[in-house]
Amino acid sequence: MSTTTHRATAARHSLGTRLLAGALGGIGGGLVFGALMSMMGMLTMIASMVGSSSAVVGFAMHMVISVVFGVVFALLAGRWLSSWGAGLVAGAIWGVVLWVVGPLLAMPLMMGMAVFSFGATTVMSLMGHVIFGLVLAAISVAMLRRGAERVGR
Repeated sequence: MSTTTHRATAARHSLGTRLLAGALGGIGGGLVFGALMSMMGMLTMIASMVGSSSAVVGFAMHMVISVVFGVVFALLAGRWLSSWGAGLVAGAIWGVVLWVVGPLLAMPLMMGMAVFSFGATTVMSLMGHVIFGLVLAAISVAMLRRGAERVGR
């Protein structure tokens, strides 16, 4: 199926199909990023946003946030998710946006810390967010392209 056909078919995906692709992409990206966060000992910091020190609570919060951000990504970037190149670029950009909004702005404000503070942890967080965006996009593109191929048969 040509790229043009994929784009035309992707444009016809139902809202539910895009939301499902984003949610499952968010789960996939969240699992990968969550594993990285666990290795860096960051899950307790996520948990502290709700007054807990449990890594399990932090992981659960992280996964819920990942699904929500996956769904929002699928809504905002739907037109680019019919192509691998455009989808992965959109995913990487989404990861950077989430990094700026989350760990650089929202989390520090919630925890009474300085906003836009940079260090080694911040760079690791950027890499994790970009990886999240790439995995999210890859799963979303794969699901939508597979659906488009089924429609084209």
